Amino acid sequence: MSHETGSPCVPPPAGGSSDPAEGPRAVLAPLLTRQSLGGKHLIEPGPSDDELAQMAAVALRAPDHGELAPFRFAVVRGEAREALAALFRQAALEAGKDEADAELDADRARRAPVTVAVLARIDLGHPQVPAHEQWMAVGGALANWMNAAHLLGYAGKMLSGRKVRSPRLQQAFCGAGETLVGWVSLGTASRPLGARRSKVGTEAVLTSWSAASGWQP
Repeated sequence: MSHETGSPCVPPPAGGSSDPAEGPRAVLAPLLTRQSLGGKHLIEPGPSDDELAQMAAVALRAPDHGELAPFRFAVVRGEAREALAALFRQAALEAGKDEADAELDADRARRAPVTVAVLARIDLGHPQVPAHEQWMAVGGALANWMNAAHLLGYAGKMLSGRKVRSPRLQQAFCGAGETLVGWVSLGTASRPLGARRSKVGTEAVLTSWSAASGWQP
């Protein structure tokens, strides 16, 4: 990728470090700068076909019991954005929104250079892989997809809302047995990403377990 504007990815420092502890930190540093950025802050270019294929390959490296790949990414770009805008507008009207709000929904489909529908295909009757494990694979694939986009220098955001329950949009995107999860907006950040601290610290999600401290009936 060779664009210059507002790349959110911070590359590891050149030249290395004499402190061995900084090596792994430098590798992880770009991932610690990832954050969501909505469509109004995304400009051209978006990921190319080759970059999208790389992102899909990274998504397939997520933990996936049985290698079911219970997900699919449907890419909307170019002239297809107008067709998506028309669908968003009609879905909004059918949901009871007025013309002005429906047009705002339509504009959301036009803003991002690339919009990607995220679809789950959960096999509820699988004899070995329960549905919750398949949903975890979908989430892992999505996280890998977003991280790959970030490392390629792009920004984006995952959105869902009432539109995912629209019969019109479900019919437009879903194959047999698929669930519309939401859409990812992707493009180049039009502004530098500011510092962002997680609302939850690592101490809240990383704990030590022992038999003495574990739950007892």
